[in-house]
Amino acid sequence: MSGLSASKLTCIKRDRLLFTELSLQVSKGELLYLRGPNGAGKTSLLRILTGLTMPEEGEVCFDGLSIFSPDSTYTDHLVYLGHKSALNSMMSAVENLQYWAAQHSVSLSLQKLYDVLETLGLVGLEDVPVKFLSAGQQRRVALSRLWLKPAELWVLDEPFTALDVEGIALLESLFASHCSDGGMIITTSHQALSPSAGKHQVFDLEYSL
Repeated sequence: MSGLSASKLTCIKRDRLLFTELSLQVSKGELLYLRGPNGAGKTSLLRILTGLTMPEEGEVCFDGLSIFSPDSTYTDHLVYLGHKSALNSMMSAVENLQYWAAQHSVSLSLQKLYDVLETLGLVGLEDVPVKFLSAGQQRRVALSRLWLKPAELWVLDEPFTALDVEGIALLESLFASHCSDGGMIITTSHQALSPSAGKHQVFDLEYSL
């Protein structure tokens, strides 16, 4: 089966059962919006779906192969952005992205970096240490990774955090374009997605006592 599938997942965190028997499927061209209150396990689920955490039970497959298999090339097809921007505050936007690209075997020209940062409204800030950027500007630097790695699947934890209206509109437009091109997205958000993000499924997680 193509795309990402999770089957009968169980997750326990600090002796608390977050979810059990959880299954989902995301196929090419689809956007899955995860909803749920704080503590419901959204971030824990995303970490399992990216292979960063093993579930207590269950399986996650990409294009029919377990993402936990030694033969899996899953990470080559994935961009994961956590709820934190994951930037070195002493490095500039360009330096942060060059470092990230080297870690993920992404080949980038300096011109490509500047072009993407321009798209994100960061002209003139490319070489400024990110500690001097606002929270919204730092978030834009982090999100620029979506423009830089040609990955099929994006897994995003609260990507709209600290973005202004213009930034939200830009990101939702990118969502629609990525899915239109056959890409897949799984995202959490404390705000509802607008029609600009394109058609999407909603998956609700409930807080388990």
